[in-house]
Amino acid sequence: MLRELRVENYAVIDNVAVEFGPGLNLLTGETGAGKSILIDALALLLGEKASSDAVRHGAERATVSAVYECEEQAVAGVLEQNGIDGGDGELILRRDIAAGGKGRVFVNNQPATVGVLKLLAPHLAVVHAQNQTILMFDPPERLALLDAAAGIHREPVAQRYARWRELQRRIADLEQGEQEKLRLADLWRFQLKEIDETDPAEGEDARLEAEKRVLANAERVHAAAMGAFDSLYEVEQSALERMRSASRQVEELARFDSSFQEAVAQLDSARITVEEVAATLRDFANGMDASPERLAEVEQRLATLDRLRRKYGSSLAEVLVYRAEIAGKLNELENKDELLAALRKELAVAAGAYLEEARSLSKRRQEMARKLEKKVEGEINDLAMKARFRIGLSGSEEEADWGPAGFDQVAYRIATNPGEPMGPIEEIASGGELSRVMLALKASVEATGSRRGSAGAERALVFDEIDTGIGGRAADAVGKKLKELARSKQVLCITHLPQIASFADHHFLIEKLEGGGRTRTTVRRLDSEERRGEIARMLSGAKVTDASLQNAEQLLAANAGGAGSAG
Repeated sequence: MLRELRVENYAVIDNVAVEFGPGLNLLTGETGAGKSILIDALALLLGEKASSDAVRHGAERATVSAVYECEEQAVAGVLEQNGIDGGDGELILRRDIAAGGKGRVFVNNQPATVGVLKLLAPHLAVVHAQNQTILMFDPPERLALLDAAAGIHREPVAQRYARWRELQRRIADLEQGEQEKLRLADLWRFQLKEIDETDPAEGEDARLEAEKRVLANAERVHAAAMGAFDSLYEVEQSALERMRSASRQVEELARFDSSFQEAVAQLDSARITVEEVAATLRDFANGMDASPERLAEVEQRLATLDRLRRKYGSSLAEVLVYRAEIAGKLNELENKDELLAALRKELAVAAGAYLEEARSLSKRRQEMARKLEKKVEGEINDLAMKARFRIGLSGSEEEADWGPAGFDQVAYRIATNPGEPMGPIEEIASGGELSRVMLALKASVEATGSRRGSAGAERALVFDEIDTGIGGRAADAVGKKLKELARSKQVLCITHLPQIASFADHHFLIEKLEGGGRTRTTVRRLDSEERRGEIARMLSGAKVTDASLQNAEQLLAANAGGAGSAG
């Protein structure tokens, strides 16, 4: 459940905090008051793209934050996978959008990414914006709705499709451009020979650069090493000799005071360390090859390695990776016939595996389509329509129809009046009918998903003006349907219809105010009397009359929200 939404410096909102409740939360206000801005802000916390243009003029950044009550194990899994601590059933999201274009994301007050918000979104809320009505009926969305109702996970079929396509591409790559490949083979052989003759080792250039620095400064390096060796070990009163003297004195002291035993051990350890350092310095100085010949040899080798890097990679590691790539390509080319035969066998196996998974999905979709179309038809007719609704599945097992979601295509067909033929819903239904069909589909899919225990079954539903194009009896039916949905889920809905507003469990008024030469949007929760006045305004317009107040009171009394439920 979305418990709180806070918006600062976003569009015309300077600072708004809204505490939502369970059930049906309805937001009303005059046209242009900024109702949809609040939904847009919530969508940002679900991973939608942000724009710096939305930052309120004069502000450095906009901030949107929310507090969710969330017990889903899936949410805990997303948090754990991304190294974010859980919140004991509470989830806190925050997104900052800077005027300069950069932004930051926090989950439970820990830095996160927009990608994490997108992973959490399916378990928190789904937003149905007013411009999505037509989009809801495009081919991908039609299939997605059916799969959501059936609890279908597409990952297995998508993986098998990807494997089949990969093998197809490899075979096509081997079969095409024979002459071009033969020309490239000569180039690859030359490059392979050049790299192999040089025989570079990863990190070799760094080691040689270090040696070059030593050789180029041989006298100074040798003098420094021997000078340090002498000071530590060789000269009279060396550091080692003085440490031995100090050790003897402390050993004598420890005979009388045992607390100095540890100091004796520490001095012994330090003396051993000094001896080891001195030996290292001596060996280094004695082992130096300060000859100009060796310096020239190192410089020549570095020049050779540098030529390889310029041609085949920015580092020797990349050169070696490139070598492995061209060696693999040459091997494929030289063993083309055998490789093609093997790949074609793999392709046949991959195609069979894909078809097996796709057929299984298609069967489940067929079964769910029959169940869902009856459910949706009933829901549609509850929304003051007399319509017939069918879900048609088409597509074949021909490769031309294969895709990462299987080979099915889904069509939603409807007849909105008795005796009329059925046709594609996006062509037959009016704007108001589309809104109601979308609500019926969503209600049916969400209810089915809840029964199946599918991911996101408990998420909040957010509707931005679901009542577009309707009124009268249809508006009353939509209000009842939203109320029905809200019995098992939290529902947030923006509406401009008083019939729907009267069903609210929690009623919020969005207002645009002017002050100090600036416009700002506010949101406040209405008490019983304020609800009556707002619904009266929605009924009669700007001038509230006694008749509209009386009608508002009747609406509130008749519908499930009631005048007292908003308190």
